[in-house]
Amino acid sequence: MARVKGAMMTRKRRKKVLKLAQGYFGGKRKLFRTAKEAVMKSGNYAYIGRKQKKRDFRRLWITRISAACRINGVNYSTFMNGLKKAGIELNRKMLSELAINDPKAFANLVEKAKAAL
Repeated sequence: MARVKGAMMTRKRRKKVLKLAQGYFGGKRKLFRTAKEAVMKSGNYAYIGRKQKKRDFRRLWITRISAACRINGVNYSTFMNGLKKAGIELNRKMLSELAINDPKAFANLVEKAKAAL
């Protein structure tokens, strides 16, 4: 039986890594070993970034809701507690959209939250 040589798979593996390293600076783009390290590191950063993105957006939404609450004379925690007691189940993303795009509807929600307390 003939011996199987690994050149084909090695080339394929290296091409894949170098394709992922396109746009990197200097040797990280051209040299396999450094490109492999850079691609692995960037993959880790991308993985972490996907988790951070969720946190960052939640923080942004809370900040927007808090600012709109202060305009209507109530703080964020009181407002959220009032919504929960009133049985209004809107997530923070939608509340922040209301605060930006429809201040009258948000003011209505604040009144309902105050009444529930």
